[in-house]
Amino acid sequence: MSAEVAVLVGLPGAGKSTFYRQRLAATHAHVSKDLLPNARTRQARQDALVREALASGRSVAVDNTNVAAADRAAIVSIAHGFGVRVVAHYIEATTREAVARNERREGRSRVPKVAIFTCAKRLVPPSLDEGFDEVHVWRVSETGAFEEAGS
Repeated sequence: MSAEVAVLVGLPGAGKSTFYRQRLAATHAHVSKDLLPNARTRQARQDALVREALASGRSVAVDNTNVAAADRAAIVSIAHGFGVRVVAHYIEATTREAVARNERREGRSRVPKVAIFTCAKRLVPPSLDEGFDEVHVWRVSETGAFEEAGS
């Protein structure tokens, strides 16, 4: 398989990091601004990490909220610059579901509720029109498994 960029999209607490661990960890480098708390320019550092992974031939997963097309545009551009596929994985969740998952988090991984509602107001699901080669929509089932919406 050639390298690709997977862009995880969804509200805080939707399950993006869990999706990464369950579905992509074995094949994709993990890039998240949450892992760069001390970087002065987190976006520039994230972009550099994506480029480094792709330059070494490695697939990468960008695990941020990525709620608006503008948030995703740089990642899509970098992927196309390297000639690799870029795939969106939208983890669909209601604000109620995201708040409930967030409440189960401990320490720094828990975000203020206002962050969930703020992201929900800005959320635009990803589309092929943005330059993605594929867009997958996922829901978390009652058992905690990720199921592709419509399947």
